[in-house]
Amino acid sequence: MKSKNPSHISTQIIHHDYTPPAEFQAPQPGVFKASTVFFPNVAAMRQREWKDKSAYTYGTHGTPTSFTLEERLCTLEGGKHCVLTPSGLSALAVASFAVLKTGDHVLLPDNSYGPNKVLAEGELASFGISHTYYDAMNPQDLASKIKPNTQLVWLEAPGSVSMEFPDLIGLVKVCRSQQVLIALDNTWGAGLAFKPFDLLGDGSLAVDFTAHALTKYPSGGGDVLMGSVMTCDDALALKLKMTMMRLGICVGPNDVESILRSLPTISLRYAAQDRTARLLAQWWKSQKACVQVLHPALEGSPGHAHWQALCAPAGSEGFAAGLFSVMLDPSLTQDQVDAFCDHLKLFKIGYSWGGPISLVVPYNIGNMRSEWPSHLQKGYLVRFSTGFEDPHDLIQDLSNAMTQCLNF
Repeated sequence: MKSKNPSHISTQIIHHDYTPPAEFQAPQPGVFKASTVFFPNVAAMRQREWKDKSAYTYGTHGTPTSFTLEERLCTLEGGKHCVLTPSGLSALAVASFAVLKTGDHVLLPDNSYGPNKVLAEGELASFGISHTYYDAMNPQDLASKIKPNTQLVWLEAPGSVSMEFPDLIGLVKVCRSQQVLIALDNTWGAGLAFKPFDLLGDGSLAVDFTAHALTKYPSGGGDVLMGSVMTCDDALALKLKMTMMRLGICVGPNDVESILRSLPTISLRYAAQDRTARLLAQWWKSQKACVQVLHPALEGSPGHAHWQALCAPAGSEGFAAGLFSVMLDPSLTQDQVDAFCDHLKLFKIGYSWGGPISLVVPYNIGNMRSEWPSHLQKGYLVRFSTGFEDPHDLIQDLSNAMTQCLNF
C-alpha cells in the first residue's frame, strides 16, 4: 500500500523535502546552529568521527562554522590544531587541565595574567598540582626552578600590566633542554607580532601550546567573549579535544560568527592601535608626572631588546599591539591617580583591550607580584589600551586630566 504524505501542516513543515541549492558563496561563512546533528543511517552514526573534523556528530563537537574559525585561526598563529573555548581564561584552564594531573608541578611567570595565577592557586592546587612563580626576565631563574615533576611552563610576552618583554627564545630553549611542555599566552602577540610555532624562522624552535583570548584583537568589538588553544602536536591536540569533551566546553555559533566577521581586519586594526599606542607612549615620556613608560617598542623599556629581536628584526618597525603602561610619580597619592583616571573623558575605565574605545585602569603592582620587580621604578602604575579615536584627541584628554588632578 502506497504511503501517504503527512496530512497535518505542522508535520509537513517540519519534514519538508525542500533542500536549497548547494552552491552559495558570500563574503561571510554560513552560521550553523545545532545541538542535534542528523545521521543518514545507523551505520553512519556509528562510524562518524568528530576528533579529526572529518564529520559532525553533536553540536558541542563542532559545526561548519566553528571548524572554519578554528582553521582560520591556525593560519593566523601558525598552528595545526585549534579548539575554541568560551573565554580567554577558559583557554588557559583547558590547556592546563589537558596535561596536568595530581602530583605534577607547573611554573608560571610572576608577571603573568592574574587569573591564571589564581587558577593555579585555586583549582590546580586543590587537585594536588603544585606551582611556582619564576622571574620571566631571567631564564636562569626559570631553569633553577624546574623540578623532576614539572610538566608545564607558562610563558607570557610581554608581562601582564607591567609590559616587560622577556627573552622568549631563551625561555623556550630552557624548557626544551629540560623536556618540559611550553604554553604561551599569545593574546598580546595575536599571531601578528611574532610566530610562536616558529620563533627562529627556520622551524627549529616552537612552543607546544598557545592560548589566545579571542575577546581581544580577533573580536575587536569589545562585545564577544571567546578563547582558543592551539598546537601543532597531534597527540596534544587529542588531549585538548578530549578535555573539552569531558568538561562539556563549547562556544555559541553567533559568537563564532562575530569573530569570523572581524578576523579579516585584524592586521589593519592591530597596526592602527599599535601606532596610536606608540604616539601616546612617546608623549608620556616628556611628562613630569611620569617616571617610567612601559611599552616594549620604546627604547629603554624593560625587555626592549628582546622585543626588537623577536618582533622587529633587521630594523623593521615591527608590531607591538595597542597596550602600554606608565608609572606615575611616587610623590602622588592613590587618590590623585584615581581622580586622574576618573577625569578622563575619552578613555573609559574598564578591563580588557583590543576594542574600538580606549581604556584605562590603575593597578597596584605591589599586590600583584611576589616582590617589587627591580626593573620597575617606584610609583603608581596605570595601564592604557588604545582604541580608534584620533591620537591627538586622546593626548588632549590626557593633558586635561593631568592638569586637573596631578599638579605637575
